[in-house]
Amino acid sequence: MIRSMTGYGKAECLLPGKKLTVEIKSLNSKQLDTNTRLPALYKEKELEVRQLISSSLERGKVDCSFFYEVTSDAGTGTINEPVVKNYFEQLYRISGELGLEASIELLSTVMRLPDTIRSEKPDLEEEEWEAVKTGLQQALQQVNGFRIQEGESIDNDLRERVSAILEKLTQIKDHEEERIAQIRDRIGNNLETFLKKDLIDENRFEQELIFYMEKLDISEEKVRLDNHCKYFMKTLEDSSPAGKKLGFISQEMGREINTLGSKANHAEIQRLVVEMKDELERIKEQLLNVL
Repeated sequence: MIRSMTGYGKAECLLPGKKLTVEIKSLNSKQLDTNTRLPALYKEKELEVRQLISSSLERGKVDCSFFYEVTSDAGTGTINEPVVKNYFEQLYRISGELGLEASIELLSTVMRLPDTIRSEKPDLEEEEWEAVKTGLQQALQQVNGFRIQEGESIDNDLRERVSAILEKLTQIKDHEEERIAQIRDRIGNNLETFLKKDLIDENRFEQELIFYMEKLDISEEKVRLDNHCKYFMKTLEDSSPAGKKLGFISQEMGREINTLGSKANHAEIQRLVVEMKDELERIKEQLLNVL
């Protein structure tokens, strides 16, 4: 069963003093392209985060974000008193020299200056990281579940469109005799406009007609297109990712359909070829999102 590259997963972890939310979004991409947004506390684990993602999601453009909100005073910084006093004394002195009146607002100005709040970076406890890792794995499981669910929808659509191509291929066979008769009549009528009928060598005419019809024969194209369609259906059953393989098969289907169109010489067959091309384009669009 095929899987989509589009997915979404979200998990929440209740940690000491904060609540962490892990959010993962996945879109289609030729390779695995991972973008992570982690708080400073978890930056040291970025490589491990990427490894967990790559082991679970094989392809796609993946955005992984960690958000947390503080639920206690554990993350509150402390005032850096020596720095604040130094700033205040300097500004007070400058105010006096400029003849300005120092006010209570001077302190609020000082507190907006750099390094007035001191916050020590906490160490990441192994117990906390294990909880975060569990949340990440839960979010990844949700992404894969989403991918499987959407893959089923894509699978149904692809099967319907390939079946439509096979149905139109059957309809082409229904026009074969009429197509050959029309070509024969057209060549014969064109010949009679240049030569009198009694001057036409019927045996030579038949030989040239057979030679011409061999060039316009579409039997091999029909057989190959039929085989490609059946192989496409069979590949949909693969348990391993088959998006690229299905893309190659669809290219081969396109070649045969194009050749049918160039050899058709029949209005109804040309119409069926155009409809098959339309179905194939929709197949290719869907395959861009198949893992």
